[in-house]
Amino acid sequence: MRPDHSGSLSGAAAFSNEERDAVYRAISTRRDVRSEFLPDAIPDDVVKRLLTAAHHAPSVGFMQPWNFILVRDDKVKEAAWQAFNRANREAGEMFEGGRQQLYRSLKLEGIRTAPLSICVTCDPDRCGDVVLGRTHNRRMDSYSTVCAVQNLWLAARAEGVGVGWVSIFHESDIKDILGVPDRVEIVAWLCVGYVDRFYDQPELAVKGWRQRLLLEELVFTDRWDNPAD
Repeated sequence: MRPDHSGSLSGAAAFSNEERDAVYRAISTRRDVRSEFLPDAIPDDVVKRLLTAAHHAPSVGFMQPWNFILVRDDKVKEAAWQAFNRANREAGEMFEGGRQQLYRSLKLEGIRTAPLSICVTCDPDRCGDVVLGRTHNRRMDSYSTVCAVQNLWLAARAEGVGVGWVSIFHESDIKDILGVPDRVEIVAWLCVGYVDRFYDQPELAVKGWRQRLLLEELVFTDRWDNPAD
């Protein structure tokens, strides 16, 4: 592939106050949506903007390892929900006592109610075996795909669209349902749809599962466990 010299450098000035605040607002008010989806279909142009945002994520070696499977068929979504439900029952058995009871009370997906699901995958072979930046960490392509998920999620928040990340399933079940090749990794099943409102705080915090940690306790200086000044 020949180099593309058509681009040029552009200014790196900070955003305006309004633009900056909008970025931080999207970050701070993004939520994992599970039960507030409206039935309204998302227009194609909005879906295209979300996917374009995802496709502009950073990726190791610029390999762009992601694919996006758009799922609207109710039969496919039902099969995915059944896969989730089986895994969710298994997950419930991994907790004990009150924690198990609380887990079983949580709504952890919106597969059947969201008008759109997006399965985000990672193709580790997109750039061959030796990839710039992946030579010493084979997971960098997966991390890159997660960046694409985050881009899509933040763009969705700006559009007033809710997103819920479903991770409770056996990957092989979803691969069978969607015909995903064995070598391709499933990174995320995203439930996507308009919502009337978002929780002011993360839902798991509101429902008592876990609270946000203090940032000050997570920042070290120069080496592990050396508190920041």
